[in-house]
Amino acid sequence: MSSSTPLRVAVLVGSSREGRFAPVVVRWLTGQLGLHDELRADIVDLAETPLPVVLPAFGQAPPPGTREALARVSPRLAAADAFVFVTPEYNHSFPASLKNAIDWHNEQWHGKPVAFVSYGGLSGGLRAVEQLRVVMAEVNAMTIRNTVSFHNAWGAFAADGQVDDPAVDTAAKAMLDQLTWWAHALRDAKSARPYAA
Repeated sequence: MSSSTPLRVAVLVGSSREGRFAPVVVRWLTGQLGLHDELRADIVDLAETPLPVVLPAFGQAPPPGTREALARVSPRLAAADAFVFVTPEYNHSFPASLKNAIDWHNEQWHGKPVAFVSYGGLSGGLRAVEQLRVVMAEVNAMTIRNTVSFHNAWGAFAADGQVDDPAVDTAAKAMLDQLTWWAHALRDAKSARPYAA
């Protein structure tokens, strides 16, 4: 694949709670991704594409009833060059819907970079991100150091969904620049040599 081919970024929307704040954050993030010519976003909303919560026995194929749900998500994750997880913080951790999506997949994460945008109260979702870093290392993904976190998120966005804080734009640019670098580096490396899982 040519290095000039745009990078496919799957944005996983982790919250599936009714009345969730996630759509506000995702609209803002989509605008930030649009500022990077090399990135093409695919929004994978786990509330709209729910996955079953009962996994098959280890090593067994998913039962027929789950294949349709997986078909709406799995190919999109496999096609992605990179990921951005948009996550709230629930009880000092991340949502069960996000962990379920991670657990349903394996090789789709291998050798790909993951960035995080979190939101919440005083912590801004950073405790969820710290736990996600450990989980994603286990599935052979590369997490990006820089994050964007919205502390007391409900007051951070204007009525039009914009954020009037230059520091947030700076943080988003740094995170997406790092994601772009790693996505190119890892895609190029995998085109030269298969990832050793």
